[in-house]
Amino acid sequence: MILKTLAVGPIMANCYIIGCENTKSAAVIDPGEEADRILKELAKDNLTLKYIINTHGHFDHVGGNYDLKKASGADIVIHPADEAMLADLVRTAAAFGLSAQNSPAPDRTVQEGDTISFGEITLKVLHTPGHSPGGISLHTDNMVFVGDTLFAGSIGRTDLPGGDFQTLISSIKTKLFPLGDDVKVYTGHEQATTIGQEKRANPFLR
Repeated sequence: MILKTLAVGPIMANCYIIGCENTKSAAVIDPGEEADRILKELAKDNLTLKYIINTHGHFDHVGGNYDLKKASGADIVIHPADEAMLADLVRTAAAFGLSAQNSPAPDRTVQEGDTISFGEITLKVLHTPGHSPGGISLHTDNMVFVGDTLFAGSIGRTDLPGGDFQTLISSIKTKLFPLGDDVKVYTGHEQATTIGQEKRANPFLR
């Protein structure tokens, strides 16, 4: 597997490029901005983008959808509960004094238990609401991509529209913790962690 992490946009959201080494098919998770930079990284490994996957609908994670879709034709994928956010990015970004481009409508919506496959890689969808109603995490092998559900030593904020603290805690404990202590957690901002580390030391989860 080819895996690259790019911190993009003014809020430095983590964008992940996942590629199949044999088929050169790829997915991009959370292209918050800087589509040109993402495309250059794809080109370095001769990867063909098949899916643009949004872990949730906040502008700092989906702001690059438009340009990436235009350049690649890849399918945009999101949970239906966050789908409406994609058409409202200009307004929501402006509320933070920032700018964003509205996203095209998704080509596919996914629910708990669905899979997204490209090349020899399959991502299993876990519905992990709480930071937003349609938040999803993506599990494959010994890793999980969690968006803003869980951070190293912290959790996603729940004071934005559709957020709920108890729902978020439940998502983490019932959907992420059972994956196993050794599973590496690729977060929406800052450094990666592991399930075991967060079980032991995250003050929100004791």
